[in-house]
Amino acid sequence: MSEPTLDPTTLSEQTTTNSETTDSPWQQASSLVHELRARVNQVVIGQQAVVDQVLTALLANGHVLLEGVPGLGKTLLVRSLSQGFGGKFRRIQFTPDLMPADVTGHAIYHMAESRFEVRRGPVFTNLLLADEINRAPAKTQAALLEVMQEQQVTIDGETHKTPSPFMVLATQNPIEQEGTYPLPEAELDRFLLKVIIDFPSQEAEEQLAAAASAGHIEAQLESNLQPVLDAAGLQHLQQLVPQVQVDQEVLSYAVRLVRATRTSSQLRRSAGPRASIGLIQAARAHALLAGREFVLPDDIKSMAIPVMRHRVAVSPDMEIDGETADTALAQIIETVEAPRL
Repeated sequence: MSEPTLDPTTLSEQTTTNSETTDSPWQQASSLVHELRARVNQVVIGQQAVVDQVLTALLANGHVLLEGVPGLGKTLLVRSLSQGFGGKFRRIQFTPDLMPADVTGHAIYHMAESRFEVRRGPVFTNLLLADEINRAPAKTQAALLEVMQEQQVTIDGETHKTPSPFMVLATQNPIEQEGTYPLPEAELDRFLLKVIIDFPSQEAEEQLAAAASAGHIEAQLESNLQPVLDAAGLQHLQQLVPQVQVDQEVLSYAVRLVRATRTSSQLRRSAGPRASIGLIQAARAHALLAGREFVLPDDIKSMAIPVMRHRVAVSPDMEIDGETADTALAQIIETVEAPRL
């Protein structure tokens, strides 16, 4: 396999390990991400799988739709993640009266100076937490479409770039659906992953209750002020992801998984080509997280459900039986033969 074109010294400068080590750029990248993951897991207790998936999306330069009941640490996750690379963090609470200009910003005319001034909205940040995104109407939700796809915002006919790196983490409450506006398919397709946050285990919840009630979590955030890497270092990691090698058979396997959703009788809505692209992209980032410079079929399997669960919809019969998209996708993964490498 060909060597990566990214300069290894760029990553070496970001590592906190001994300078005499001669790790490859892939191992150095994995070491950095693992250190960032450990930092986040110190604060977000009992959600290791969620942290891994969010980090995978961050490396792949994608966006995440987080689904879970309130109180599971979604805001804490984004805060600690931004702190880990010294990035900016903004939060928007989506409500029915939220206007698009409240998200992107707007232009104000100063009569005394006879000029327009652009006031940038909260999207001009590194990590944007769009809390309960489905509580705002479609017009406000659509304000995120341009910035999620092109990392830019058009205000009064003028284009403004958002800072890099840029990532949207939007949350949904799966229980309270009264007064909500379902996200349109075009917007759902902009999210690389849909991550389900479930309740922690008994042991993890005991640890969480003890740490939170004693004020240790806030103290941990305040003590971890020194970031693991900076924003430029994170961008270098993101540039390394497309250089992770994907064998043609593995790529074909990923596409066959996506195409299998189009012939499944259990699904009434199937995944499109953007799912194939996202699956390869996420699998590359997943491999980098493991310190590898090549994608395995297991990387594809690990990312298939998070990449596709929000892009498909189960048939009415499956819905009546209480089955979910995850169930249908798991069966598809079992039936599509993986390559032997």
